[in-house]
Amino acid sequence: MAMADPLRATMTDGLGRRISYLRISVTDRCDLRCRYCMAERMQFLPKNQVLTLEEIALLADLFIARGIDKIRLTGGEPLVRRDIGDLVRRIGRHLGQGLRELTLTTNGTRLTDHAEMLAEAGVRRINVSLDSLNADRFAHVTRGGKLDQVLAGLDAARAAGLAVKINMVALKGVNEDEILPMLRWCDTQGFDLTLIETMPLGETGEDRTDHYLPLTLVADRIDAQHALTPVADRTGGPARYHAVDGLNIRLGLIMPLTRNFCADCNRVRMTCEGKIFMCLGHEDHVDFKAALRNDGIQAVQPLIDRALRLKPAAHDFRIGTGERAATHRHMSVTGG
Repeated sequence: MAMADPLRATMTDGLGRRISYLRISVTDRCDLRCRYCMAERMQFLPKNQVLTLEEIALLADLFIARGIDKIRLTGGEPLVRRDIGDLVRRIGRHLGQGLRELTLTTNGTRLTDHAEMLAEAGVRRINVSLDSLNADRFAHVTRGGKLDQVLAGLDAARAAGLAVKINMVALKGVNEDEILPMLRWCDTQGFDLTLIETMPLGETGEDRTDHYLPLTLVADRIDAQHALTPVADRTGGPARYHAVDGLNIRLGLIMPLTRNFCADCNRVRMTCEGKIFMCLGHEDHVDFKAALRNDGIQAVQPLIDRALRLKPAAHDFRIGTGERAATHRHMSVTGG
């Protein structure tokens, strides 16, 4: 699809923010049940409500033509989607031709089977969610996950030449004692680390207030052991990065509750149903699926413009006793 400059210039929201980053959830399904993300018993979407891989690819083509230059594939767990390699390769053909980067967030359980495919398709770096290096604690947080499976996946990613960033949700009373050890372990492995505050999305059966750990406090604890120096590096997302004294690692901090990052938001999210959510913390969305299936890809063009106009100034995340989740949908539905 031609990369027409007039179209590319239109990917600006109603507040003047340039939108260049699309996160695509390819499935709401996952082989883990992380306590901060999902309920233990989930009701997943029936197959006919989920976009086909061809439909996802067509929408990705259109967004790239409109000026999106970074796409992240997410889930659920994207690597549980059957024939996911076909989609990765299809989108990867745009690299160097409008698309600057194609990347993926995964829980790592399927990387032993897919790491080489990702690298061959043009993926150069991935984010892997990992909240504990203790096998029993990992099983608790994920409701049954096997740590060895993820570690094997990380070895496969390294062998395939993929750069890895570990994503760790900081949970008070659960894994806060592992944050410094995780930082040092990542240094030995050649991985970067990003810490994330828990976000009030969906009802998970857990009280997030009990486990909310402000990253301002965490940063102070790290700084007491390894001085942190802010760096200008950006990877397109909300993380703010720091050099860590004594370690050859970049530490990212994503702080939706203690330091709002919405002013320079450059992202929209598409669910596996074809719904565009302009903000992770709002329910407002624009549905592409019916237009695509009834009238074809050309009918989606004005819906992109509508989504851009509707993008809010900021999320409305709040956490505390008695506070309800910001949205009814789980993190796994929108794609982290």
